[in-house]
Amino acid sequence: MKKVVFILIFLISISCKSQDQTKAVIKVYQLENAVLAGGKLLRIDSFPSKFITPRPVDVWLPDNYSSNKKYAVLYMHDGQNLFDETTTWNKQEWKIDEVATKLMKDGVSRDFIVVGVHNIPKIRWQDLFPEKAMNFVPKEEKEALYAEAKKNNFSVDLNGDDYLRFIVKELKPYIDQTYAVHTDKQNTFVMGSSMGGLMSMYAIAEYPEIFEGAACVSTHWVGASPSKTNPLPDAIFKYLEENTPSSEKHRMYFDYGNKTLDQFYPQYASRVDSIFLKAAYKKNNFKNLFFEGTDHSENSWQKRVDIPLTFLLKK
Repeated sequence: MKKVVFILIFLISISCKSQDQTKAVIKVYQLENAVLAGGKLLRIDSFPSKFITPRPVDVWLPDNYSSNKKYAVLYMHDGQNLFDETTTWNKQEWKIDEVATKLMKDGVSRDFIVVGVHNIPKIRWQDLFPEKAMNFVPKEEKEALYAEAKKNNFSVDLNGDDYLRFIVKELKPYIDQTYAVHTDKQNTFVMGSSMGGLMSMYAIAEYPEIFEGAACVSTHWVGASPSKTNPLPDAIFKYLEENTPSSEKHRMYFDYGNKTLDQFYPQYASRVDSIFLKAAYKKNNFKNLFFEGTDHSENSWQKRVDIPLTFLLKK
């Protein structure tokens, strides 16, 4: 009996050491030079993961952040484009800190923090494509799709499922343990644009017990490059039809413009509406909004980002 107890203590000790070592490699620091309208921005340069290629993760804390309160959590994709246009590739940003600060100050939204997962440009498509949607592409069309990709030296090694495992099984537990946040589904949300819009839809469809709401901005329903013979939109919608989150416990936001890449999205609006209306969604928990004359850019998204943020996080 003593031997068994000793073994258990030894195993627990090893487990604790392993957890401590995992925590030790997650080094976070404040971006002192970040140009922000409010709050502060923390960064983990390379978040360790057994599921995906490690990459930076940013955590934005509002001005009123206090360990004596509890905050909702918004997970966002393409984290490097959210807060500071002086450091982005195109000198544009979502202005998340500006809008979130105002919404909280005005008492419109509940208190929340934002967790921005950076993309790795070379594998962004592979990380953000809704992986299981590929199962709905007919065999011959899938073979043709893969052959075309191979001819163009484009990898179709999809990482979408592992990307979500990273968020749900590695990142969220760290955020829950490190910051003063609510850990329940009712206070956990996901949001992104373009391919990030697709991944936000996929996240709540795959993990409806984790995310209460998703905001999918300029959702890239074409899935890849637009073309008349593209089989991906139909496959994505068929996946969504079979995996629509329950209307009783979730809220879904979509939007789209009609300029630049957004010009390919209006044709799918009726199908999006049909799927969610069939699943008994109502005006209070479903929106699919059209913004005339808007293009596919952070400059467009920043002008309307208060709408999805309010939809997800209103008091």
